[in-house]
Amino acid sequence: MGENIWYKMKASEIIALLPYQRPFLFVDDIDSITENKIIGHYTFKNDEFFYEGHFKDNPITPGVILTECMAQIGLVCLGIYLVKDELKKSQKPQIVLTSHQMDFYLPVLPGEKVQVHSEKEVFRFNKLKCNVKMLNEDGDLVARGLISGMLNV
Repeated sequence: MGENIWYKMKASEIIALLPYQRPFLFVDDIDSITENKIIGHYTFKNDEFFYEGHFKDNPITPGVILTECMAQIGLVCLGIYLVKDELKKSQKPQIVLTSHQMDFYLPVLPGEKVQVHSEKEVFRFNKLKCNVKMLNEDGDLVARGLISGMLNV
């Protein structure tokens, strides 16, 4: 874990506060986090529920799932970190995705690990807007875009 973080909240604590569970949790760990950015990762398992039908005999991770992964790491985890001082013990904040604009460049196949980088653009009145990008294990750009959402604590 990063040296300049985790002084108030550990990655495991942030992940425990996420309002998701398997099979719709797309965060394995947080690599680093500050008030302005987050880096986290997820490995798409070979038996993910969506591979059975997308596509027949040629499984590829759907773009909506890649967007969800970027939102969970890049918006929700960062948002929880930003409102950590407002949270009561074990309180799970409600977070609503309000908009996203995403461009996709490479497919993500079963078994691939991706890393999400997100930088805060604006956080005001509990609305968070972030520039996000997803890289594959080779460091190639998979997708990038802008995601925003509202946090309710």
